[in-house]
Amino acid sequence: MEFGGIRLLTADGLLGLILPSVLLHSGVMVGSGTGRNLFTCDYRAPGYLELHQIKVFWSLLIKKKQQDVVRFLEANKIEFEEVDITMSEEQRQWMYRNIPAEKKPAQGNPLPPQIFNGDQYCGDYDSFFESKESNTVLSFLGLKPWSASNAES
Repeated sequence: MEFGGIRLLTADGLLGLILPSVLLHSGVMVGSGTGRNLFTCDYRAPGYLELHQIKVFWSLLIKKKQQDVVRFLEANKIEFEEVDITMSEEQRQWMYRNIPAEKKPAQGNPLPPQIFNGDQYCGDYDSFFESKESNTVLSFLGLKPWSASNAES
Protein backbone atom coordinates (compact mmCIF):
# COMPACT_ATOMS: atom_id res chain seq x y z
CA MET A 1 0.00 0.00 0.00
CA GLU A 2 1.27 3.47 -0.81
CA PHE A 3 0.18 5.34 2.33
CA GLY A 4 2.72 4.82 5.11
CA GLY A 5 0.86 6.31 8.07
CA ILE A 6 -2.17 5.40 10.15
CA ARG A 7 -4.88 3.65 8.10
CA LEU A 8 -8.38 3.42 9.56
CA LEU A 9 -10.43 0.87 7.64
CA THR A 10 -14.11 1.70 8.00
CA ALA A 11 -17.48 0.69 6.61
CA ASP A 12 -19.20 4.02 6.04
CA GLY A 13 -20.89 2.74 2.91
CA LEU A 14 -22.58 -0.04 4.89
CA LEU A 15 -24.88 2.38 6.65
CA GLY A 16 -25.61 4.17 3.40
CA LEU A 17 -26.48 0.91 1.68
CA ILE A 18 -28.93 -0.23 4.35
CA LEU A 19 -30.87 2.84 5.49
CA PRO A 20 -31.93 4.37 2.14
CA SER A 21 -33.16 1.12 0.67
CA VAL A 22 -36.82 0.20 0.46
CA LEU A 23 -37.27 -3.34 1.71
CA LEU A 24 -39.49 -5.66 -0.22
CA HIS A 25 -40.47 -9.16 0.76
CA SER A 26 -42.93 -11.07 -1.39
CA GLY A 27 -43.88 -7.79 -3.05
CA VAL A 28 -44.94 -6.15 0.23
CA MET A 29 -43.11 -3.03 1.43
CA VAL A 30 -41.91 -3.56 4.98
CA GLY A 31 -39.90 -0.40 5.63
CA SER A 32 -39.74 3.19 4.53
CA GLY A 33 -35.95 3.36 4.43
CA THR A 34 -35.92 6.86 5.88
CA GLY A 35 -34.43 5.88 9.21
CA ARG A 36 -37.66 7.00 10.87
CA ASN A 37 -40.31 4.33 11.34
CA LEU A 38 -38.05 1.96 9.46
CA PHE A 39 -39.52 -1.02 11.25
CA THR A 40 -43.18 -0.02 11.28
CA CYS A 41 -45.16 -2.23 8.96
CA ASP A 42 -48.30 -4.30 8.70
CA TYR A 43 -46.69 -7.40 7.20
CA ARG A 44 -43.92 -9.17 9.09
CA ALA A 45 -42.15 -12.08 7.46
CA PRO A 46 -40.73 -14.31 10.21
CA GLY A 47 -37.02 -13.63 10.60
CA TYR A 48 -36.76 -11.24 7.66
CA LEU A 49 -37.36 -7.93 9.39
CA GLU A 50 -35.52 -8.99 12.52
CA LEU A 51 -32.38 -9.68 10.50
CA HIS A 52 -32.60 -6.21 8.96
CA GLN A 53 -33.01 -4.66 12.41
CA ILE A 54 -29.82 -6.38 13.52
CA LYS A 55 -27.97 -5.14 10.42
CA VAL A 56 -29.06 -1.56 11.08
CA PHE A 57 -28.15 -1.85 14.77
CA TRP A 58 -24.69 -3.22 13.94
CA SER A 59 -24.21 -0.57 11.26
CA LEU A 60 -24.95 2.18 13.76
CA LEU A 61 -22.66 0.57 16.34
CA ILE A 62 -19.84 0.29 13.80
CA LYS A 63 -20.39 3.92 12.75
CA LYS A 64 -20.21 5.08 16.38
CA LYS A 65 -16.93 3.22 16.92
CA GLN A 66 -15.46 4.63 13.71
CA GLN A 67 -16.44 8.15 14.71
CA ASP A 68 -14.83 7.67 18.12
CA VAL A 69 -11.50 6.70 16.52
CA VAL A 70 -11.67 9.52 13.95
CA ARG A 71 -12.49 12.13 16.63
CA PHE A 72 -9.53 10.97 18.73
CA LEU A 73 -7.09 11.03 15.82
CA GLU A 74 -8.28 14.46 14.65
CA ALA A 75 -8.28 15.93 18.18
CA ASN A 76 -4.70 14.76 18.66
CA LYS A 77 -3.63 15.94 15.20
CA ILE A 78 -2.57 12.44 14.15
CA GLU A 79 -2.51 12.16 10.38
CA PHE A 80 -4.45 9.21 9.03
CA GLU A 81 -6.09 7.88 5.92
CA GLU A 82 -9.67 6.64 6.21
CA VAL A 83 -10.45 3.77 3.84
CA ASP A 84 -14.07 2.69 3.35
CA ILE A 85 -13.91 -1.07 2.72
CA THR A 86 -17.53 -1.19 1.55
CA MET A 87 -16.54 0.71 -1.57
CA SER A 88 -13.55 -1.43 -2.53
CA GLU A 89 -13.36 -5.21 -2.61
CA GLU A 90 -9.59 -4.87 -3.00
CA GLN A 91 -9.31 -2.87 0.26
CA ARG A 92 -11.62 -5.29 2.09
CA GLN A 93 -9.53 -8.27 0.99
CA TRP A 94 -6.33 -6.39 1.95
CA MET A 95 -7.76 -5.85 5.44
CA TYR A 96 -8.72 -9.53 5.82
CA ARG A 97 -5.27 -10.69 4.65
CA ASN A 98 -3.34 -8.33 6.92
CA ILE A 99 -5.08 -9.01 10.22
CA PRO A 100 -3.07 -11.67 12.09
CA ALA A 101 -4.83 -15.03 12.41
CA GLU A 102 -4.87 -14.82 16.22
CA LYS A 103 -6.74 -11.50 16.02
CA LYS A 104 -9.49 -12.74 13.68
CA PRO A 105 -12.86 -13.80 15.11
CA ALA A 106 -13.57 -17.54 15.43
CA GLN A 107 -16.45 -17.12 12.98
CA GLY A 108 -17.00 -14.66 10.16
CA ASN A 109 -14.83 -11.75 9.12
CA PRO A 110 -13.36 -9.02 11.32
CA LEU A 111 -15.59 -5.97 11.54
CA PRO A 112 -14.41 -2.39 11.06
CA PRO A 113 -12.94 -0.27 12.32
CA GLN A 114 -9.54 -1.94 11.99
CA ILE A 115 -6.41 0.16 12.47
CA PHE A 116 -3.05 -0.20 10.73
CA ASN A 117 0.15 1.82 10.71
CA GLY A 118 1.24 1.36 7.11
CA ASP A 119 1.08 -2.40 6.64
CA GLN A 120 1.52 -3.09 10.37
CA TYR A 121 -1.68 -4.17 12.14
CA CYS A 122 -2.42 -2.13 15.28
CA GLY A 123 -5.77 -3.57 16.31
CA ASP A 124 -9.54 -3.25 16.30
CA TYR A 125 -11.81 -0.81 18.12
CA ASP A 126 -11.76 -2.75 21.40
CA SER A 127 -7.94 -2.72 21.45
CA PHE A 128 -7.97 0.99 20.56
CA PHE A 129 -10.44 1.72 23.37
CA GLU A 130 -8.34 -0.23 25.91
CA SER A 131 -5.22 1.69 24.86
CA LYS A 132 -7.10 4.97 25.15
CA GLU A 133 -8.28 4.08 28.65
CA SER A 134 -4.75 3.11 29.72
CA ASN A 135 -3.21 6.18 28.02
CA THR A 136 -1.09 4.04 25.67
CA VAL A 137 -2.62 5.00 22.32
CA LEU A 138 0.65 6.22 20.79
CA SER A 139 2.29 2.89 21.54
CA PHE A 140 -0.81 1.06 20.23
CA LEU A 141 -0.56 3.05 16.98
CA GLY A 142 3.19 2.42 16.71
CA LEU A 143 3.98 6.13 17.09
CA LYS A 144 6.73 7.76 19.12
CA PRO A 145 5.65 9.72 22.20
CA TRP A 146 5.28 13.45 21.72
CA SER A 147 7.63 15.81 23.47
CA ALA A 148 7.89 19.59 23.74
CA SER A 149 10.57 19.57 21.02
CA ASN A 150 8.20 17.67 18.66
CA ALA A 151 5.49 20.27 19.21
CA GLU A 152 7.84 23.10 18.17
CA SER A 153 8.81 21.55 14.83
